[in-house]
Amino acid sequence: MVNDRAGGLRDALSAIEEIDELEIWGRVAAVRGLLIEIAGPVSAMSVGGAVEIAIDRGTVLAEVIGFAGERALAMPFGSLEGVRRGCAARVRSAASGVRPCEAWLGRVVDALGRPVDGKGPLPQGPTLYPFRRDPPPAHSRQRVGGPLDLGVRAINTFLTTCRGQRMGIFAGSGVGKSVLLSMLARHTSADIAVIGLVGERGREVQEFLQDDLGEEGLARSVVVVATSDEPALMRRNAAYLTLALSEFFRDAGASVLTMMDSVTRFAMAQRDIGLAVGEPPTAKGYTPTVFSELPRLLERAGPGTWEGTVTGIFTVLVEGDDHNEPVADAVRGILDGHIVMERAIAERGRYPAINILKSVSRTMPRSCDPAHWPTVVRARQVLATYADMEELIRLGAYRAGSSAEVDEAIRLFPALDAFLAQSKEESTSIGEGYARLTNILSNSSGV
Repeated sequence: MVNDRAGGLRDALSAIEEIDELEIWGRVAAVRGLLIEIAGPVSAMSVGGAVEIAIDRGTVLAEVIGFAGERALAMPFGSLEGVRRGCAARVRSAASGVRPCEAWLGRVVDALGRPVDGKGPLPQGPTLYPFRRDPPPAHSRQRVGGPLDLGVRAINTFLTTCRGQRMGIFAGSGVGKSVLLSMLARHTSADIAVIGLVGERGREVQEFLQDDLGEEGLARSVVVVATSDEPALMRRNAAYLTLALSEFFRDAGASVLTMMDSVTRFAMAQRDIGLAVGEPPTAKGYTPTVFSELPRLLERAGPGTWEGTVTGIFTVLVEGDDHNEPVADAVRGILDGHIVMERAIAERGRYPAINILKSVSRTMPRSCDPAHWPTVVRARQVLATYADMEELIRLGAYRAGSSAEVDEAIRLFPALDAFLAQSKEESTSIGEGYARLTNILSNSSGV
């Protein structure tokens, strides 16, 4: 009873703190496309601040994204239907953020932290976590921790990921990114998973939650959803909220696995916002703020200043399977490694369709058990030898006995390829993966 009263008192004090001391109002002066021009005391408004526009059926929440002369430029978080010239616009001085707590585990929320799973209201924690927050200072952050077991043997053995590391999954559409994310959420040894579905197809959300993630995976996860039909601000804010929730659990000392699908759709949302406010388009229409916001977002993942860590897995949707397009190129330079998924591998039925030779973890070989590092190097050499001669082998142009290395690669490749394949229900620990790989390479028959 005492704890309940104390919690109620904290909630009441938090609500009181958020009450504006003075109400400031403006008026809608014009609507151009998705842009709302607000006249009034622009000196009281700031970029990133919230504005509530009163309409006949309620209010429309908008965010100030710039200024033009004596007017503030805002974009809505919802539909513009009902907004007209002269509508009153109340400036909100309270910081934009959420107050998460442990009870958020197992819940699905929208980009503003509102529940969308039909399980009732979310309890509020005592501390406000802003949507946008600076990363911890580089000089005060801890170093990345030991290897994190992700349950996927292709990653555990060849691309060992440390606690607090940030990895990118680069793939075209329909190659299996979402299924791979669900495998990581199900099988990881991390304490908590925070999953951000940014610009996701609406019909796939329930499929991901029920079929891919499942009850077991959802029980220790928080899922943030912003579908592709939602405004650009919602899609962008879903990414910010994903990192804000991760920071909350990290500050509580937990090992957090943060997964975002996808960074590309975050960049597209930021591009829409930038173009609306008048920024000049650059490579493929992306505006300069896209490339300034990407590192600010991605650097929020990583080790904290104390015990907790945020291990980040960010998917990048490469347009036209071009792995050198602007967003992919920028993200690859920020993260601590990349996992490349290829359509050709998926087309021949091997999932997850990871190309080991084109993927890299920048914590290797330090993150790998020194006793098993020679095994990993030899397996990579075998795969590289087979890849170099694959076309000749498939055409029947290679004559057995011409090269001992190629003969060995031909003998071992079927077993190595089977090792890299894994169903989404299957889990393999780091130790088990090393043992199976050692057995394959030590077996001259490759069985």
